[in-house]
Amino acid sequence: MAPDGLRYLASWVDLDYRRCLQVMEADTADDLTAWTANWEDLIDFEIIPVRTSADAAATIAPQL
Repeated sequence: MAPDGLRYLASWVDLDYRRCLQVMEADTADDLTAWTANWEDLIDFEIIPVRTSADAAATIAPQL
């Protein structure tokens, strides 16, 4: 039920089996929104945008 622009990368489950953390990659934020809309009657989502360490370093390098 994921749109074409959304890719599953990995997941982890907490030690109490209460949360599943999924790392997804999307072409656009709309792809994530479309995916979560398919499941919102069953699951609460929190979307946290992230970047790789290399991208973060490149972004802040000019300020160092």
